[in-house]
Amino acid sequence: MKTLKDGVLTLEGSVMAIGAFDGVHKGHQAVIKQAVEKSLVHQVPSVVYTFDPPPRHFFKGAQILTPIQEKVSRIYKLGVDYVIVASFDEWYATRPPEDFICELSKLNPAEVSVGSDFRFGKRREGDVELLKKYFQINVSLPVYCNSGELISSSRIRQLISEGDFKQSYSLLGWH
Repeated sequence: MKTLKDGVLTLEGSVMAIGAFDGVHKGHQAVIKQAVEKSLVHQVPSVVYTFDPPPRHFFKGAQILTPIQEKVSRIYKLGVDYVIVASFDEWYATRPPEDFICELSKLNPAEVSVGSDFRFGKRREGDVELLKKYFQINVSLPVYCNSGELISSSRIRQLISEGDFKQSYSLLGWH
């Protein structure tokens, strides 16, 4: 278990999960667990690449569900070998998508797991299709709760703002 700043780590091989992972809710857990399982198949380290603060907080002031230390702790509880935390600031937000791809290349990922709506780089110009040109990509399917609604950080924030802590904790999946 090692937590690093972005751009510091170089690996001969890896399997990665990339995302804001704010809350590390059940949907996030599925993406991360998939990467951990695939890393065992490939016999390479698992890496989670995440952001602090989450981009939605940086751009829109969205409530942060988990402080960075708690988020990293929850990620490690899922069996991850490395967590890379990118400092999401003005400089990072204006990087071209190719910079991000170059950074990921240093980790030699056998596979990369992301959500279907994953975007990166200046003005969100990078997307899953661009990543597919460079890496083997696993697009994780959305995770739904028992009532059939999508589990997302936005939904959890909404439930918290409405005072529905029981439902929000259920979607987070941490006891």
